[in-house]
Amino acid sequence: MSGLNRRDFLIHTGAAGALGSSLLAGEAAAQTWTPQVEKGAKLRLMRWKRFVEGDERLWMENTKKFSDQFGVEVRVDSESFEDIRPKAAVAANVGSGPDIILGWYDDAHLYPDKLVPLTDVAEYLGKKYGGWYDVCRDYGMRGKDWIALPIGANGGAMVYRRSHMKAAGFEGFPTTTADYLKFAQAMHAKGTPVGHALGHASGDATTWCYWIVWGHGGQMVDNKGNVVINSPETVAALEYVKQLYQYFPPGTLSWLDPSNNKAFLDGQISCTNNAISIYYVAKNSPDEKLKAMADDIDHANWPMGPSGQGTELHQITQGMVFKYTKYPKAAKEYLRFMMEKEQYEPWQTASLGYVMQPLKAYEKSPIWTQEPKAAAFKHGLGRMRHHGYAGQLGYASAGVIADFVVVDMVAEAASGSKTPKEAAERAAQRAARYYKV
Repeated sequence: MSGLNRRDFLIHTGAAGALGSSLLAGEAAAQTWTPQVEKGAKLRLMRWKRFVEGDERLWMENTKKFSDQFGVEVRVDSESFEDIRPKAAVAANVGSGPDIILGWYDDAHLYPDKLVPLTDVAEYLGKKYGGWYDVCRDYGMRGKDWIALPIGANGGAMVYRRSHMKAAGFEGFPTTTADYLKFAQAMHAKGTPVGHALGHASGDATTWCYWIVWGHGGQMVDNKGNVVINSPETVAALEYVKQLYQYFPPGTLSWLDPSNNKAFLDGQISCTNNAISIYYVAKNSPDEKLKAMADDIDHANWPMGPSGQGTELHQITQGMVFKYTKYPKAAKEYLRFMMEKEQYEPWQTASLGYVMQPLKAYEKSPIWTQEPKAAAFKHGLGRMRHHGYAGQLGYASAGVIADFVVVDMVAEAASGSKTPKEAAERAAQRAARYYKV
């Protein structure tokens, strides 16, 4: 359901809403949910370490509500963004670990046979809350079954300082990649540079590198699953990145997900791609300088590349329940509970929309009217393209993104360690190892 022709149809006709409705109408009607948990159930959950205090606080409060209501003790372990994927893979392979893991992207497609099917939960939630965005179905489903439950995405947008943008001669944020390069040049000249992560950052490096390749018309595979990343379009994207990189501050080749947040809040950069977490920290800081910075911060959607298509990628997270759990009913109940309106909307609001909703009904969450600076994130999953484009998600796409093939390609070309053509050739060779399996 995620081939090139279908995606192009959605982009060019704007028919995503109608198609999503028809897909939902064709589903088997979801049954009214009847809560069930095993007697004496205990759960262990692994999720990411917080970037936004409100996210973690409300998640833990909602977890306590679940425990109080169902009598199920839940232990929550928080890990860095970069550590979740390898630890989830180890748990799947050894058959031991957290009952539930909030993993990244299509991690579930690496070990679908190790996971408890979540079709009943997903169909119930989809029917109740206006349906899932198409990209959530791409990520959560394998064939006709749901193997993971999309929780949302740590949204990506351009975060920038308005006063610095204007000082550089721009009245509004650039809407094309060509103008973004001019913007980077002007910001660098003013001592307020842009900066993007080029290390193995699961969120910030991955999302902007895919965006820039897609924006120039490059793609990892075609709609038949053939590796086509070594293309003139990809080389053009890498030539662009090589120019852009000249205006980055030192050190971006090693930046992980916290790095650009720190650089922005320290005043080392004035523009990057990020979730709303930078603004959240500044707004809620006791430091008057950071509070003043918050007034100056704004967000914009990704500039359009030469391809003329919207090419957003966001760091989607999915709840996976592993078959080794002793309490699959309680695990499913926990995920269902956390996605219900009574828990989900306060969670979104407390974190200023840090996690963009996967269910369409939550477009009406209070945060989207209460916080004007969150507007760039409201429809993120509706605009998102899955990272296996234009092929299917599965073992190969999961392996390629987990191995940072695209990020490394962009970093090699940007830094000059390889020519754009050499970087594209190496990426194709690495990707072929996954797609030939």
